[in-house]
Amino acid sequence: MLTHLAIRDFAVASASELEFGPGMTAISGETGAGKSLLVDALGFLSGLRADSGMVRHGAARAELSADFDLDDAPAALAWLRAQEFDDGTTCQLRRTLRADGGSRAWINGRPATLSQLGELAGHLVEIHGQHEHQALLSRGSQLALLDAYGRHDALLDQVAAAAAAWSGLLRERETLSHGGDVGERRDWLAHQLQELDDEALDADAIAELETGHRRQAHAAALIAACETTLAALGEEHSLSRQLQHLRGELARVREHEPRLGEVDTMLEAAGIQLDEAQLLLQRVRDDLDLDPGRLEEFERRLGRLHDLARKHRVAPESLAAHRDTLAGELDALERAGARLGALDGEIEAAAAHWRQAAAQLGRARRKAADGLGHATTALITELGMGGGRFEIELEPQPEPRPDPQGAERAEFLVSANAGQPPRPLRKVASGGELSRISLAIEVAALGLDAVPTMVFDEVDSGIGGAVAGIVGQKLRALGESRQVLCVTHLPQVAAQGHAHYLVSKSAESGITESEVRRLDARQRQEELARMLGGVEVSREARAAAKRLLADVS
Repeated sequence: MLTHLAIRDFAVASASELEFGPGMTAISGETGAGKSLLVDALGFLSGLRADSGMVRHGAARAELSADFDLDDAPAALAWLRAQEFDDGTTCQLRRTLRADGGSRAWINGRPATLSQLGELAGHLVEIHGQHEHQALLSRGSQLALLDAYGRHDALLDQVAAAAAAWSGLLRERETLSHGGDVGERRDWLAHQLQELDDEALDADAIAELETGHRRQAHAAALIAACETTLAALGEEHSLSRQLQHLRGELARVREHEPRLGEVDTMLEAAGIQLDEAQLLLQRVRDDLDLDPGRLEEFERRLGRLHDLARKHRVAPESLAAHRDTLAGELDALERAGARLGALDGEIEAAAAHWRQAAAQLGRARRKAADGLGHATTALITELGMGGGRFEIELEPQPEPRPDPQGAERAEFLVSANAGQPPRPLRKVASGGELSRISLAIEVAALGLDAVPTMVFDEVDSGIGGAVAGIVGQKLRALGESRQVLCVTHLPQVAAQGHAHYLVSKSAESGITESEVRRLDARQRQEELARMLGGVEVSREARAAAKRLLADVS
């Protein structure tokens, strides 16, 4: 729960330090005093946008901080731990707003984004504004409130996931179906691959082809060179014979110099190498022939490779990789054809899964609609609309497509008086009736979530008298399980508070300033008397205020 709120140079408040406890806290003040200042401050600390006009005139920046005890906020504590912002079982939100519009935020003294501030505050504070009943006129808001009342989060997630799966399969089918003439592309790819597969395209094959072409193109020169060399090696004064002669000369004297043995070994090896070179040269010569037909074949094959390379706009050595790419595309297209055939079945299965999840959600909604309808009917009767009735009508979606929100839409129906048929809440003409009905709906649906602190900003607008007393009792009862902060102009509501703060304003040196202070028992009775009697507080008003407080205790 909220334990401390500090405000400095925010709106018309220069500095305020407020302590809060459990139960219901009433906040009152004269019209224009700035009663909603605390609500605005908590909204700002919850990550809401604020312009520089919220900085008090003449100040460089506004600064706010709120301290929370997390003993009743396990979801907030879990979030803090997950985000590594935790600091024991307490938490502080702090935010500043500069006069030039710049803003900064901290969680437990660590810098945070507005998004993080908003996520955490969602586990700590729930703010109900004085115009919130306008949101209840939206059918989308009505369905959301019904789901919140029924705690349908898990079912909603299942329905949304099923709808998303169905939509994803539908998009896949549309993508495959609108990819052009798949059959024509497949035939073209098959033809291109046939041309490429007719050639040996790997790097070794291309290198061998180019080597063969060069050999055949220079066959005459190669034959001549081989024959000349072979003739030289076979002459009387050839290198081989010269080596043999030299080895004989060294053999006569090498006994006198051991190192000459190594020289003889080297010369012997050289002789062997010469003999092997001669043999290899002979084989090369025998393999060579002047064959114009083979040269023409090499040139034709090389020309075909270069033609394919130009056609596909790649280098000859990249043709193999290009072939593999085309083969992959062809395989994908062939699989796409098979995929298209399977998608219809998968789409229907996904739609069936959504229908099953949506039906389960629909059953839960009908049960929740009955519960919320009965609870709200009982409350609007207590709020002075005897014979009134509240119902929730669930209508099937006009579009049979899987929808993330389920298969139905909600319509809140109200009969303000006995004997009248229920009509849509958005068509209720009386503003007072709408305020009371909306408050009844909110009170019936409140206290179901784990948010420990609830803030009400003049949600009792448009009601009075005995009805106001009942509203106060409902809020006080809610304060038994939640911390309740209620900004009100009704003494019957304010009297129900376990604590009471007064917002007042004054003007000093032409500058308006609001002050917030906690009232003691005597001051509280005086404030209730003012709320009952106006500016001039009479003896009767004081007596009535005393009775109000006595009735509560």
